[in-house]
Amino acid sequence: MIGNDVVDLALAKIESNWQRSRFLAKIFTKKEQEIIFLSDDQELMVWNLWSKKEAAYKIYNRETGIRGYFPLEIECVFDESNRGNVVLKGREVYTQTSFNNNQIHTIAVAKKEYFAQIKPLSFETKIIKIDGIPFVMDGSSKALKPVSISHHGEFWKGITI
Repeated sequence: MIGNDVVDLALAKIESNWQRSRFLAKIFTKKEQEIIFLSDDQELMVWNLWSKKEAAYKIYNRETGIRGYFPLEIECVFDESNRGNVVLKGREVYTQTSFNNNQIHTIAVAKKEYFAQIKPLSFETKIIKIDGIPFVMDGSSKALKPVSISHHGEFWKGITI
């Protein structure tokens, strides 16, 4: 399983006041809040952790069919390379996060070996949705392949394996 999330940092700065009272407590665990407070760039760390949580949630949703809002049940285990784990309801997934062009993009995978299989999609790719879950058709085998789509502000990211 795969998931991804993109954050437009310029739009996030306009739309979200992460410093307002209780914002962090509603979204981030105590450990994550400590990571944010100790960071040299707290705002970037907020969106880094948020992106990891969102990408992991997409795996959970695809696997279980359950939709919900439970950010405190999703916890990031962070390392300085921006590669780490996310634990969601007791299940661990792996993430890679990149920062460029005023965006943060996180890819989450259920197994580390999936990182080598990730392929980007173009915006023009024909997406098929089944019960709200996106897929693409593999051209050679005609099998459905999992897809993760994310968009925020100026940015759109699609991936498959």
